[in-house]
Amino acid sequence: MNSAAPLVGFLRSTPKLRWSVIVSGFRWAFPIWMLVLGTLHLQAQGDSSVVTNAASAVPTGVTFSINGLPKPQDVDVTIQIVGALTLLSLAPSLLILMTSFPRVIIVFSLAKNALGVASAVPSQLVMGFSLILTFFIMRPVIRDIETTALAPYRASQITSTEALDRASLRIKAFMLRQTRTDQVEFFAGLAAIPPTEAKDLPLSVVVPAFLINELRTAFQMGFLVFLPFLLIDYVVAIILMSLGLMFLPPANISMPLKILLFVLVDGWGLITKSLVNSFL
Repeated sequence: MNSAAPLVGFLRSTPKLRWSVIVSGFRWAFPIWMLVLGTLHLQAQGDSSVVTNAASAVPTGVTFSINGLPKPQDVDVTIQIVGALTLLSLAPSLLILMTSFPRVIIVFSLAKNALGVASAVPSQLVMGFSLILTFFIMRPVIRDIETTALAPYRASQITSTEALDRASLRIKAFMLRQTRTDQVEFFAGLAAIPPTEAKDLPLSVVVPAFLINELRTAFQMGFLVFLPFLLIDYVVAIILMSLGLMFLPPANISMPLKILLFVLVDGWGLITKSLVNSFL
């Protein structure tokens, strides 16, 4: 027996309902058919446009070459862009190797550890203040480089090679003023350079000698910062031992006393002034 017979008989007995069902079905099917036809039409147009574009396409590519530049000034602009990108990539290394930044950051880090508040003072704060202080210390050198090298180069009065030579002379004068003679002679001997004037020495000799001197000076200043705090730790440990409080950590008593002493004598200000005066 056909299971659809009752439904067909019901539709035959009610003509209005039959037409309403047909109209409803057509109403739901019409958008679906329109969507299918539209999709087929768009696909046919896309296929035809792909064929047309493939027929008229010209192979393209990207080439980097200086020989293809039409004018000499375009070559100069390209070299300037490459040089600027190179300087930006080397800027952190130049900051660490050729400025007062190593001495400043080492002394501040040692002072922070001497106080026992290494976690209380963020490293980013010490780094930022060291950068600001480095800018103030190096400002005369930067001003001289701007006057003698960068300004004439921007005015097209000297070439880029001459500007670089003038800038290197100024920065070498700063580094040699902070470096001992025996350290310069040591690295000059390693480089097999005969006796020559200090201004004619290459940066490959001046920079390592300058860095060794900065490390030496920074640790000397760090020892002087550590000494009073070490005495406080020693006195507190003796007092606690004499009182029989051997199980009480001395750092719990000495750290507040060190912070109090550091604040009373304006420790950060004294360290900052000492660092600035050490480069004068």
